[in-house]
Amino acid sequence: MVIPLFCLSQLRTISFADWENKQQQDPKPTVIHLYTDWCSVCKIEQFKLNKDRQLLEFINDKFYFIPFKAEKMMETIRFQRKTFRYLPNGNSGIHELALALSKNKNRPVYPLWIILDKNQNLIDYHEGIFLPDELKKKLSEIPD
Repeated sequence: MVIPLFCLSQLRTISFADWENKQQQDPKPTVIHLYTDWCSVCKIEQFKLNKDRQLLEFINDKFYFIPFKAEKMMETIRFQRKTFRYLPNGNSGIHELALALSKNKNRPVYPLWIILDKNQNLIDYHEGIFLPDELKKKLSEIPD
């Protein structure tokens, strides 16, 4: 009996804590994806991203990818030599890093994409949905 084997590509993610060490050992451009559980656009975007195997393989090969739940991440994060903490607000809250990365400091727009080069310089800031073809085009323009 022959059983078909499907190899599904999966996005390899990294935490901020691991990223700092990896970046020192093997500098690569970085994609930071800020999102929330309640954001329907974020869910649509994630579904479309996960369906594009070519894009997932490209990101896995050339980039570090950090998914960041802006309103759920409660760990203290060290990023670019600064420390950021979770800011509770009753039953909810937001992480200081989400506010620091966002242009709208009072109310970030989700999803939010931050793309850094291998030296941690900002390459692109994108609020709202990033369709796979647009993301592919943007990422392919970044030099190694």
